Amino acid sequence: MRSCVCLYQPSLQCSPSKMAAGESSNRTSCLNPSSSGPLGNPQPSNSAHSSPASTGGSGGATGGLHGTVGSAGPQAGLDGGGGAAAAVRTTSCTQNRTGQAAGPNATSTTQNRAGQAAGPNATAAPVPTTSGDTRGAASNMTATSASTASSVDASAISSSLPSSPASVLVYREPVYNWQATKSTVKERFAFLFNNEVLSDVHFLVGKGMGAQRIPAHRFALAVGSAVFDAMFNGGMATTSTEIELPDVEPAAFLALLKFLYSDEVQIGPETVMTTLYTAKKYAVPALEAHCVEFLKKNLRADNAFMLLTQARLFDEPQLASLCLENIDKNTADALAAEGFTDIDLDTLVAVLERDTLGVREVRLFGAAVRWAEAETQRQQLQPTPENKRRVLGKALGLVRFPLMTIEEFAAGPAQSGILTDREVVSLFLHFTVNPKPHVEFIDRPRCCLRGKECSITRFSQVESRWGYSGTSDRIRFSVNRRIFVVGFGLYGSIHGPTDYQVNIQIIHTDSNTVLGQNDTGFSCDGTANTFRVMFKEPVEILPSVNYIACATLKGPDSHYGTKGMRKVSHESPATGTKTCFTFCYAAGNNNGTSVEDGQIPEVIFYT
Repeated sequence: MRSCVCLYQPSLQCSPSKMAAGESSNRTSCLNPSSSGPLGNPQPSNSAHSSPASTGGSGGATGGLHGTVGSAGPQAGLDGGGGAAAAVRTTSCTQNRTGQAAGPNATSTTQNRAGQAAGPNATAAPVPTTSGDTRGAASNMTATSASTASSVDASAISSSLPSSPASVLVYREPVYNWQATKSTVKERFAFLFNNEVLSDVHFLVGKGMGAQRIPAHRFALAVGSAVFDAMFNGGMATTSTEIELPDVEPAAFLALLKFLYSDEVQIGPETVMTTLYTAKKYAVPALEAHCVEFLKKNLRADNAFMLLTQARLFDEPQLASLCLENIDKNTADALAAEGFTDIDLDTLVAVLERDTLGVREVRLFGAAVRWAEAETQRQQLQPTPENKRRVLGKALGLVRFPLMTIEEFAAGPAQSGILTDREVVSLFLHFTVNPKPHVEFIDRPRCCLRGKECSITRFSQVESRWGYSGTSDRIRFSVNRRIFVVGFGLYGSIHGPTDYQVNIQIIHTDSNTVLGQNDTGFSCDGTANTFRVMFKEPVEILPSVNYIACATLKGPDSHYGTKGMRKVSHESPATGTKTCFTFCYAAGNNNGTSVEDGQIPEVIFYT
């Protein structure tokens, strides 16, 4: 095979016949431009450009030929005698073995040692040259290239050189024998990531102006994803080489491919959610796990609600559970975050249903109103009280209005217009009268503690007739470890089903400070059982500190306990940890309650 190099001025056409005749005046390289692809791989182009060769001193344009391959792509430098350099890109006009010209834009065809043509798509080996005259360059270009370890027919190269020393062949194919530079399978597959080399499919990812055309390899994708395997090899396999993915972000798709080709994880705060979506779409659970772990490490109170919404959307129960736990611990900060008003109604309901939120109920109501205002705007409604109630739906019934003080209720919810007149009246009656009327809202206290509820009973026996005259039943106690008391168990009437009005308190003995209280009521069924009366918020009890438990009941005579114990222990079935209570007589007017007998038989707590 003979090949000729066309050197011409920008205004002239490439003429193989002139090149065969050895024309050498005012020549520049005949160009076949290629734009650099990823990792320095050339991409095809349909346009041709040329740049004139620089000339040096009076000796002409003879000089050294230097070719470099970098991460940005192949470059060929032509240095003239005077030191000037011009970057040129080349192509060769080749003839096949029958003597037919391949055309000025054809890729060079190389021959192997047996003399057989490698084919029109084969890549030619780079040929290093040294500084000197043209004959020296031609001689060196027949040598075997050390960087590629390939053999090129010397006669083909020699015949392609022009006779004039002003003309120098520049030829470089950077992707030839790239396999030899990668010592492991991982390196070789990583090289193919987002690379046109050997690619047999392209994905058009994204929509509009942001869409990208990304090359890939069916085999690599099928090995890493069952979805891609079905896409290319299943019963309904596609034969298209251009696949559109308008629902996937280009950055997320590239992160997926990077993981499939090299096991490398490339995710950040801006791309983690779209990458999680893409990993789920193409069934790559290992990348899903990396995304979830990234979200866990970056979970904070100010993004907990946003991540909770996404976790529910992507069906990530573990992440959702962590978000809810964070909201429990930092409820006030999470509600104040900007992203709270962007959550959907189902997420709002899931939060308001929890018994473990650590915030007063009036603040929960205020947050629900803020969410309702944002939701009316999203639905293009006027932010009237009626529309706020409508968009809140079942979430409004999860706000525990009975846990508010009468002052909090009167200043906020009662004047909001969101509650009906009937609801407002029934709640005011609940706060002020006994027996308390039924209300439609939950009155179970919220507790900002995790774990299992515990209780201890300090009496061994129950007797009848304990009277009340407006005096508090009081007992002093201390514990050996930090706990949170959430309520008491109290005895009820000996006269059958009855309602009691009651005020419960825990007082710090040394400072006489009321640490927690609740004005409420309870209904009993006439049995000797205890009946739960809960504080609005957990009361922290520190070890080796004296506290007084108080209960002031208004109602008929009740049962009472006898054979009381001074020390009572509770052992955790899960950890074996013991919580020890020590009870002592509370000085002053205590309605007769003591260590041995009386009221307040039960303490309900969390460790």
